[in-house]
Amino acid sequence: MEVFGYTVELGGVVAERFCREDIGGNQLLCADSRAAEKMIDKINAAKAEGDSLGGVVEVRAAGCPPGLGEPVFDKIDADLAKALMSIGSVKGVEVGAGFRAAGMKGSECNDPIVPGGFRTNHAGGILAGITNGEEIVVRAACKPIPSIGKEQETIDIQGNPRRISVGGRHDVCVIPRIIPGVRSHGVHGTGRPPFTTEK
Repeated sequence: MEVFGYTVELGGVVAERFCREDIGGNQLLCADSRAAEKMIDKINAAKAEGDSLGGVVEVRAAGCPPGLGEPVFDKIDADLAKALMSIGSVKGVEVGAGFRAAGMKGSECNDPIVPGGFRTNHAGGILAGITNGEEIVVRAACKPIPSIGKEQETIDIQGNPRRISVGGRHDVCVIPRIIPGVRSHGVHGTGRPPFTTEK
């Protein structure tokens, strides 16, 4: 079994292609080297403004055996979602087609089974809470880091309006730092045996 993660979106820049070899070739661990360059430009611009950015990471687990999980009380996708939502800055989780599935027809979203296996993987490797042997695909949406140098509105302990800016050294974005955590915590948090991660 192999688990790997990578950046699919940062600061509104979305990776348009997937090239496994590109992941190790840039500091954002993005599978699209051209998108990675644009993401880095966004990071530099946000840093200059004293601001921060959010992003989305995707994790894939290949070689996961079918039959893990339960159909009602211990769905593996529910366990993964809980584990991922327990990581700081994660505000949304998708499995497979995720939110795109809401705009599909059943005939488009269903994964047809053919003699060689599933033709598509909109379910992200999980059907009815149980792994189906296909690649597990999950995404975690991360909010922008709240500690920024740009001045913001707040109140003091008496409830009076105040403006503050946060000094010190803070990352502009949790990506790519969060990828190892999403890759391992998302699986370890299920209470199931850990996946072997790639080196």
